[in-house]
Amino acid sequence: MSPGETFLISMHSLRTNRLRTLLTVLGVVVGIFSIIVIMTIVTMLQETIETGVSFLSKNTFQIQKWPAIHVGNHDSWAKYRNRKNITLDDFYRLQEKLTTAKYIGAEQGSGGKIVKYGSKQTNPNIYVVGVTMGAFMTRNVTINEGRPLMETDVQYGNNVCVLGNDVVQKIFPDMSPIGQTVRIDNRPMKVIGTLEKTPSFFGQSEDNYIVVPISSFQSMYGRRARSIGISIMSQSADDYDALIEQAIGYMRTIRKVAPGEENDFEIFSNESLMTQINDITGGVKIGALVVSIIALIAAGVGIMNIMLVSVTERTREIGIRKAVGARRSTILIQFLLEAVILCLTGGLIGILFGVGIGNLAGSALNAVAVVPVDWVLIGLSLCLLVGVIFGTYPAYKAANMDPIEALRYE
Repeated sequence: MSPGETFLISMHSLRTNRLRTLLTVLGVVVGIFSIIVIMTIVTMLQETIETGVSFLSKNTFQIQKWPAIHVGNHDSWAKYRNRKNITLDDFYRLQEKLTTAKYIGAEQGSGGKIVKYGSKQTNPNIYVVGVTMGAFMTRNVTINEGRPLMETDVQYGNNVCVLGNDVVQKIFPDMSPIGQTVRIDNRPMKVIGTLEKTPSFFGQSEDNYIVVPISSFQSMYGRRARSIGISIMSQSADDYDALIEQAIGYMRTIRKVAPGEENDFEIFSNESLMTQINDITGGVKIGALVVSIIALIAAGVGIMNIMLVSVTERTREIGIRKAVGARRSTILIQFLLEAVILCLTGGLIGILFGVGIGNLAGSALNAVAVVPVDWVLIGLSLCLLVGVIFGTYPAYKAANMDPIEALRYE
């Protein structure tokens, strides 16, 4: 028999017992659905988070008082709260020492502000960010209109600002803001530039901020009220790790951290944030995989049971086929193929439902729709593996059946 004929006979056998086939496939559907739906949701959340936290430029890391991501109780947070603030003086001393860096910038922020222009104003959710010129080079932002801050703006504390896209849309919907004067906490600021729109984060805009010179920021809100963040870009990927080590050494010296003591500051980059996020989601993925494998093993046992019943019911058929010349390998492949078809059919149905429902659940969180291709392939591979493992014994039993005894079977 040709492979095509063997496949057609296998399909005919499965169609003959539709209810039994459906119930057998259902076990595989549940197993694959459980892993795909969870992996789809996790992948959606992960990609959305990655887009939202990728705010630093390439080959750039940041130094700050607080960790970028912290998992723990209130007591563990006290360690970071009790650290000394990183000051602008610390930044300038580091900038003076770290001569091998391509760009180095500082930033300091305060939220919950209102930006006004004439009778128009924003909601009280605007974040005011004071920066040095280097911060523009180390941040993943693009000027849409006008110009960025210059070194002279920071040096002389000029009352100038660059607006995020939300502020532009709110108070300058029908005109160019360049050259206009807005007010922040009754401080007049001349608009010199605007920033391009950035991707939203779980449906929330990331453009509700205004950028001012850090010297102007500190004259408005105080020099020591808040810790600053320092962003550093290396010349290339080759000297990136060495630059981090240099920065750590200089910062420890500047902040008088004794030898052997833990750093009293945090260093992170886009890559380190992604690593932390992957560590958090990794446990969820492993748990989902374990649960799904258990469900697939249960489904595999069910498939083996059904295939053994099928072999028993078709004993005379097997005897007749052997009597007219069917080879053991042909019968073995036929029954093994039936088990694999059952598994792959259940797997495909589980994948379709898992991806669909996973994206539906993720969209409720305003996450980006995805198809977890890697986990789809893993799911199909597991189905194939289960079909082969649990279909082998029934197929072997059918292939090695004595034709004389099979023909006598009633």
